[in-house]
Amino acid sequence: MEQTNNEEVQRKSLSTRESQVLSRLAGENRQVITISDIAEALDIPRKPAKDMAYALKEKGWLERIAHGKYLILPLAAGENAVYTEHEFVIASALVEPMYVGYWSALNHHGLTEQLSRTVYVVTTARAQEREMHGVTYRPVTVTDQKFFGYQPTAVGSNQVNISSIEKTLVDCADHPEFCGGISELAKAMQNAVDTQCSWDQVVEYLRRVGNGAATKRLVYLADQLDIDLPEYDDLVENFTTGYPLLDPTREAKGTRDSTYQLRLNVNPESFLPGDFS
Repeated sequence: MEQTNNEEVQRKSLSTRESQVLSRLAGENRQVITISDIAEALDIPRKPAKDMAYALKEKGWLERIAHGKYLILPLAAGENAVYTEHEFVIASALVEPMYVGYWSALNHHGLTEQLSRTVYVVTTARAQEREMHGVTYRPVTVTDQKFFGYQPTAVGSNQVNISSIEKTLVDCADHPEFCGGISELAKAMQNAVDTQCSWDQVVEYLRRVGNGAATKRLVYLADQLDIDLPEYDDLVENFTTGYPLLDPTREAKGTRDSTYQLRLNVNPESFLPGDFS
């Protein structure tokens, strides 16, 4: 009963126009809105729309997530509002340009069963890590050369850029620390065999990314998992010098393998398909 009373107080604190704009925009399945959206919904100038956004934020109906962008909190959530809409929609509003990648994309494509409370946002811009409602939004800044291999994907009524299966595998080989380590990448590659994954595309993306360590890791894992990579001999012949760690999230130890020019700091048996059951 107390919660209901709190909700009643919250609702009464809204003016008629505030209720109108929230109902209208939420009714359009909008989760993230801008000041311009408020202005257009009520046909008012930008200045009063900005003032209304500020008032709604102060009353707990909106949450500011970026400059000029707000998250509509659930209309029935009361004073203890907890937002449960898809985190990818929020991520898409935090920085531009962007795509959801690494561990988050692995989960989206069903390549891992591990859930992470971190959403990895790939961008060429500089952005700060944020935490909202128990979810960490971690931007990973990459060069223009590496910012490709994604497409707009329907998330509810919204469109969010998410890396393809092929680019996700390459990105995770490039930075295993953003996907839970090399064991998660191995599981993802094994699971990708049963999808429409194009290994030709994977090899093309490896070349475009241009990270020798990523190429060595994927070639090594492909061999362990009996995956036939296209242009295998050419990939091996063009290995870069040096012995990067197989898994940069683990201790720098283990033997140097001259075949793959990797430092095997993780037990190879952990990547055998039988361990995925």
